[in-house]
Amino acid sequence: MATTDQTCVYLALGTNLGDRCDNLRQALELISEKVRILKVSSIYETPPWGYTEQPVFYNQVLHGKTALTPLDLLTFVKEIESDMGRVKNFQNGPRLIDIDILLFGEQIITTERLVIPHPRMTERAFVLIPLSEIEPDLVIPGISKNVAELLRKVDQTGIKILPLI
Repeated sequence: MATTDQTCVYLALGTNLGDRCDNLRQALELISEKVRILKVSSIYETPPWGYTEQPVFYNQVLHGKTALTPLDLLTFVKEIESDMGRVKNFQNGPRLIDIDILLFGEQIITTERLVIPHPRMTERAFVLIPLSEIEPDLVIPGISKNVAELLRKVDQTGIKILPLI
């Protein structure tokens, strides 16, 4: 990391295979190598989205700061997924760990490899609920609505906060 300038980032984590709590803990530990973690939401148990014939997910969101560029952050989190043993199967399928970049500062990025804000984050309660827990007034760039407003418009059925372990 050549620069000391740091950008605020929001990442979503999800897992539905193996020891889900440990998967999230391990992912946070690895992420912290290049992202200074400022806030982490509670863990939420959420029903599968898209492909429903699979185990329930554990999801959480973190707010941090990093000196990485958006593409370097993408490469970094995909390496973490791979190092933790994620095997790509099919879209919305079961996974050991999934790490998505939700927001990168105020940037709006649309490339073949990366879209920020995450293109489906405003449709997904499993992202908006933990994000609302840590930043309800955060305005999503390009959308001009805050997280709490967006959350009121999505189905929250079946999502529950896990008790602290």
